[in-house]
Amino acid sequence: MLSTTKVIFKDYIPQQAQLLPPSLEELIEPNHPVLVVNQVIDSISIRPLQEAYQGGGAPSYHPKMMLKVLIYGYLSNIYSSRKLEAALKENIHFMWLSGMARPDHNSINRFRSKRLAAPLKEIFVQIVQLLSAEGLLDIRDLYTDGTKLEANANRYTFVWGKNISRGRERIKEQIDSLWAYAQQVAKEEEADTAPLEFDPADPEQVAQAIARIDQTLAEKPTDPKVRQKLNYARKHWPDNLRKYQHQESLINAGEKRSSFSKTDTDATFMRMKEDHMRNGQLKPAYNLQVSSNNQYIVNYTIHQLTTDTQALIKHLEHYRTLYQQTPAAVTADAGYGSEQNYAYLEKEKVENFVKYNHFDREQRSPHKQNPFAVNQLHYDEQTDTLTCPAQQTLYNVGTRKCKNDSGYEQVITHYRALSCEGCVLREKCHQSKHDREVQINHQLRLYKQQAAQRLTSEKGIIRRKKRPVEIEPVFAQIKHNKGFKRFMLRGLEKVQIETGLIAIAHNLAKKAARSAKN
Repeated sequence: MLSTTKVIFKDYIPQQAQLLPPSLEELIEPNHPVLVVNQVIDSISIRPLQEAYQGGGAPSYHPKMMLKVLIYGYLSNIYSSRKLEAALKENIHFMWLSGMARPDHNSINRFRSKRLAAPLKEIFVQIVQLLSAEGLLDIRDLYTDGTKLEANANRYTFVWGKNISRGRERIKEQIDSLWAYAQQVAKEEEADTAPLEFDPADPEQVAQAIARIDQTLAEKPTDPKVRQKLNYARKHWPDNLRKYQHQESLINAGEKRSSFSKTDTDATFMRMKEDHMRNGQLKPAYNLQVSSNNQYIVNYTIHQLTTDTQALIKHLEHYRTLYQQTPAAVTADAGYGSEQNYAYLEKEKVENFVKYNHFDREQRSPHKQNPFAVNQLHYDEQTDTLTCPAQQTLYNVGTRKCKNDSGYEQVITHYRALSCEGCVLREKCHQSKHDREVQINHQLRLYKQQAAQRLTSEKGIIRRKKRPVEIEPVFAQIKHNKGFKRFMLRGLEKVQIETGLIAIAHNLAKKAARSAKN
């Protein structure tokens, strides 16, 4: 049976003109993030950005408008300049923010890549200080960690420093082999047999060595395979060495690294954490270091290093450059617990709550510690000796100095037992055929003891519990919620610009969420 109820629809007249067109601002909800972006950028000085313009020519789009559009784009997960160009024509938030201006993707990309390079850090600092003045964060109390972001580069265009060394060694071995053959022929003809000396890294000397071999074998009966190899060497090996020199200069140009990508030569191949691969996958990437407070980003740096350990000092020095002061306290995980980092924090009088590599294991199961481990052996400072669980004494037999990859010098002390023969615990203690010998870095041992005391104090326990709540959500927000796992631009300078934009966008999104909640 059909229903007799009359269906009523609301009026739908899309072509109807309005006597008073609505303002775009009337269509924006209160406490919308676009309002926060507009209000914050209007509250800071953009003088450093204006100074990036030289003047002359056609009028440029206003830098304040362009900055607002880019920041709101990164806040809205729109990173492509072409998609930003489309949003300025279709999205009321972008249209209102730009005052109906419509810069094309070339103008947007040029502004992002060139105009923002120098002033962005100062703009970021102003925004952080503004948030701090509102009581949203404490600039001097830092929680630090790192994550890897994939570069905009082909995953299979890698160059390894070890392969450069192997290539040079291979060329040298083949030249030596050719010269040995030439000497053998020269002895029979009573020709030149003087030693062949050349630098295998110098293309000119290698070319001269090949020419000398060629001259020695000229007009002499020569194996066709040797002649073919010599012709190949003359055409290719000097050029290969010039290519190796260029590649080596790229590897050594920035921070010390072992590889780079041909697509983005500033990117280093790093092992990325992938859910579907147990050991991760090697991809061209950058190491992003972030310090936060109350989940707001206070400091960020981009590194070409594969580990966090060597990045901490540069990261904190960058903080000093930004804020003209050192932080009061730093909390970080075990990836930063090195002698060099502890020494730097002590020198700068920064209260640190930085774990070392075995700290968590010691706290989880202290009763399961291996009593024969080096860090478990009893040390007597007065006699400078160690004692093993079998009450065997290990005596100081000398010290040596060594430097890590960053050039920091460490002092290592060697201890050796007088005799392990007949010890009932020997199999559990060590597998060496000789008496047990151990190496100890006493300065690092002291730093670890001090770190353990701080980390197990009441204040240290609170900060250890707070650290994952402070810094991990920042990375989760950027990489998962915003989907920013791969840079759009190439080169270290442009990657730093993108990082600054995503950091500002993160801070303003958090401020907007807080305002909406309140």
